[in-house]
Amino acid sequence: MTGPGAEKAEQSTTHRWQALVVCLLAGFMTLLDVSIVNVALPSMQEGLQAPPVALGWVVSGYALTFGLVLVPAGRLGDDRGRGRMFMLALLLFTLASAAAGFAQSATFLVISRLVQGAAGGMLNPQVLGLIQQLFHGGERARAFGMFGAVIGLSTAIGPLLGGLIIELAGSEQGWRWVFFVNVPIGLVGLLFAAKVLPRGSSTKGAHSLDLVGVLLLGGALMALLLPLIQRESGSGAPWYLVPAAPVLLVLFVLWERLYRKRGREPLIDLSLFGIRSYSFGSALGMLYFAGFTSIFFVLALYFQRGLGYSPLEAGLAMTPFAIGSAVSSALSGRLVNRFGRSLVVLGLVGALAGLLVTDLLLSARFGASAGLVVAGPLLLAGLGSGFVISPNQTVTLAKVDPARGGTAAGVQQTGQRLGTAIGTATASGLFFSSLAGGGWDAAISAGLLVAVAFVALALVLAVVEQLVLTRRR
Repeated sequence: MTGPGAEKAEQSTTHRWQALVVCLLAGFMTLLDVSIVNVALPSMQEGLQAPPVALGWVVSGYALTFGLVLVPAGRLGDDRGRGRMFMLALLLFTLASAAAGFAQSATFLVISRLVQGAAGGMLNPQVLGLIQQLFHGGERARAFGMFGAVIGLSTAIGPLLGGLIIELAGSEQGWRWVFFVNVPIGLVGLLFAAKVLPRGSSTKGAHSLDLVGVLLLGGALMALLLPLIQRESGSGAPWYLVPAAPVLLVLFVLWERLYRKRGREPLIDLSLFGIRSYSFGSALGMLYFAGFTSIFFVLALYFQRGLGYSPLEAGLAMTPFAIGSAVSSALSGRLVNRFGRSLVVLGLVGALAGLLVTDLLLSARFGASAGLVVAGPLLLAGLGSGFVISPNQTVTLAKVDPARGGTAAGVQQTGQRLGTAIGTATASGLFFSSLAGGGWDAAISAGLLVAVAFVALALVLAVVEQLVLTRRR
């Protein structure tokens, strides 16, 4: 095909992939800030004389506000325009990063991190919603594969980049550059986003935001997340909030049904959960993220405190996982439309095998050479992980109307944040209780056991779905 029509189609294709690059850049930046800060905590303590509680909130506050805004932000993007929401969130994230870097007190740093987390939570549903909106078929699978690589890389490579920045900038002020590095990236992203992202809404006309639904869902998530996250910060966990969570969730469901009966658009269209692939995939993602993210938490502690690795050395020790994840995520985009969730099952088997071998090798007490010894199994676990995250994302959202893509992605990512909080809290609890009784070797074994257990549960769920599909055929 030649002529104006072919030229327009080529420009449209180029435009879509340019938009994807901007989305992946922003997604990488916000997800990187979940893990990169961990290795900078000693530098913050030295530079600001920050108490342990404040340091805990620098990490956990980001995760809390990130998780709280995902669903309403996804809905706003669907309704008011994902490009507009993307640019607003990216601007807020960039400004909050600068504020965190300039912080002169621990309190101001914590506040900046809370705002930064909220901006990250506003941004991520737009990324997934835009992929749903701009790509179809095989192109969408490849785009989700690239996003999966971003998730794997940002999570695993965060400690390495953080360690490298502190090594170059010095321990007293190096933590500031962990935040400052976001500023030029964010500004460049804003310039390109203004040129390539669609501004319009994917729905017909704007709807009023379901504020009661927002408050009920936000309250339920707060009741679940705050005790888990505050436990990590060392400031005492308000476990008395947990029983309120199911009550608020029931009220939320009842309100959403009533709101729809009145002819209005609810915060979450509950019919989403009637899509089998979406329900299965969201539950699987929550379980997998509970195991996936807890791996880096316990390994970072073990390598740095147990074996005396520097932040840079600890990051290098976990790099094989990042490499494996990046390679398999890129490949998965070409394979998922052919193999579907069977590819996820294969990935879960690989991730589980890699983690089990890592646990066995670390229990053999190789000392300072442990990082080198577990490079192979961590590479295998990373390869498996890349065949889980992006294919699961693709299959889970495949039957969702793109007009609801941001909301669906927000709900799905909220489940992933819940899984992350549950997995990290469980892993850290077992890690430190085992450390007190049996030392670092017992601690790392207990911590990895949590990751293994959650990945195994995700595998069981994936197999169950495959059996259900087989019977229906």
